[in-house]
Amino acid sequence: MQQQQQAISPSGCEDTQPVRQQRARGRGRIVTKAVEGCSRLDELFQEGCAKIRLPDTFSNEMEAILINSSGGLTGGDDMEWQAVAAAGTSLVVTTQACEKVYKASSGTATVTARVSAGPGAKLHWLPQETILFERASLTRRLEADLDQSSEFIAVEAVLLGRQAMGEAMTHGLFRDRWRIRHGGKLVHAEELLIAGEVAALTAKPAVLAGQVAFATLLYIGPLAEALLPKIRAIAGESGGASEWQGKLVVRVSAADGFSLRKLLFPIISLLRNGAPVPKVWNL
Repeated sequence: MQQQQQAISPSGCEDTQPVRQQRARGRGRIVTKAVEGCSRLDELFQEGCAKIRLPDTFSNEMEAILINSSGGLTGGDDMEWQAVAAAGTSLVVTTQACEKVYKASSGTATVTARVSAGPGAKLHWLPQETILFERASLTRRLEADLDQSSEFIAVEAVLLGRQAMGEAMTHGLFRDRWRIRHGGKLVHAEELLIAGEVAALTAKPAVLAGQVAFATLLYIGPLAEALLPKIRAIAGESGGASEWQGKLVVRVSAADGFSLRKLLFPIISLLRNGAPVPKVWNL
């Protein structure tokens, strides 16, 4: 997007000069290592508006909080995160707050996450919700490379506006792409595209039936089959779950963000074998 800025030329006349708007850029990377049975920091990199904080967990698990210090995203912004849980470690990755994606006057915001888990590692990717405002434009990508013996949990939740503030996303673009590899084999791939007249599209019964909050959860690990009936009991009529070949996929939707969180909290805790959601999450 270019704005017009008036300046005074040497001749004393006003000139109109194009000024390129500043865009947010961020890169963050965290790598763990095993030290005497505990997960410890091996590598930390942060650049631009991407920040990573490591709160005390008082356990053998490491928690990383991702922060976008720009305060939100708009067209042309670009964020990239990398998280590596090394062999025998446990890493939980979350965000400081919901990621807000504002109206894009031009361009599309991009968020890319590349994660991996080594032998016997646990990697839980648990960012808080993404809030899409009116005429937001976002392309998001999640790529995971997992060892055959690792455990992986991923949650991605989206709010189409803020119901409590009387806001709605009626037009815009949201594209989401997942590529998950387990033992070197592609085990999960999905593409989601909501574009144009968003409110009309999501009102259709086969899409969201008018719901404005939704989430996808993925679990890959040894407990997938055992967890399936318990997850279905929690989701009830608000979603569905399927399990096959060690993979559990859950999809839920709700009328607002608060109702969605009331669903996500017990589901995430169940997937985490009773452990609660990260402390930065709250109802």
